[in-house]
Amino acid sequence: MTKSNPKILVADDSAFMRRILIDILKERGKFSAFFEAGNGDEALQVYRSEHPDIILLDLIMPGKDGFEVLKELGGKADVRILVISAIGQNQLIEEAQKLGAKGFIIKPFDGKDVIAKIDALNV
Repeated sequence: MTKSNPKILVADDSAFMRRILIDILKERGKFSAFFEAGNGDEALQVYRSEHPDIILLDLIMPGKDGFEVLKELGGKADVRILVISAIGQNQLIEEAQKLGAKGFIIKPFDGKDVIAKIDALNV
């Protein structure tokens, strides 16, 4: 069953990248509840306060990185995590998936690919 307006957290240390992702999702029209985090600590705080349905998570961030966020949240049933990272090494992709990531998009990405991966989460 899909939610009518799932909440999405975009966690990336680049404000520019966060804006690009949010713009892509706004164009899709299905999403309108967005939250942002510039590092892993902020991502965890937003998760606790807002309970997003989807997290778009960068792996390399200052402070707590994406892997640490995955270790804490990856096994939770109430959130789907989609990793979006410039690091596309198979070993890191596999590690992220073992920690609970439901998908992986390598930067630079196409907006259609982002939408397809999010739609595949069935949230």
